[in-house]
Amino acid sequence: MSLGADQLASNAQAPKLGDIFIQFLIIGAISFGGGIIAYERILLVDKRKWLSPDEFMAYLAISQTMPGLNSVNMAVLAGDHLRGALGAIAATIGLILPGSLFVLGMGVLYSTASDHPLANLILIGIAAAASGLLAAVTYQIGGDNWRQLKSLLIIIATFLLMSIAKLSLPLVLLIMAPIAIYVYRPGKGI
Repeated sequence: MSLGADQLASNAQAPKLGDIFIQFLIIGAISFGGGIIAYERILLVDKRKWLSPDEFMAYLAISQTMPGLNSVNMAVLAGDHLRGALGAIAATIGLILPGSLFVLGMGVLYSTASDHPLANLILIGIAAAASGLLAAVTYQIGGDNWRQLKSLLIIIATFLLMSIAKLSLPLVLLIMAPIAIYVYRPGKGI
């Protein structure tokens, strides 16, 4: 059963600042790398229903245009949507606090044991896990686009330009954005 707009609006206004902080603190504590966006979607859309799927995608699009990390930008936008400036602060601090403490602790550990062979192996494992999570998030957020030929062609072309041709992100955007806009222009398609 889907919620109506009135129910979503009342849910969006209901959370307490402490609840917003705790929920984003949990996300910050259990997520890793690119997986944060997926956890934010699960929290905001599926679990708490604080945002509709369309609102989430709109905020995600906005967060990707803003400087900084998409997940932090999403926390700011969602927190602001839910409880204004104080909600944005609560969500942001909750999200970044666990990771900040973890990185600080790991930095202290690494500075004392950087010459240990196990330290570099652990870093390689962390990089592999982050890559896997980023791939999983990309797949989940992509939804039905993975089943559309034109979307797949754009994804593959972007991957090839970034990974094989080693072009910079701004150059890839200059190439692929007009193509994607043309392909997805209203009333037209490939």
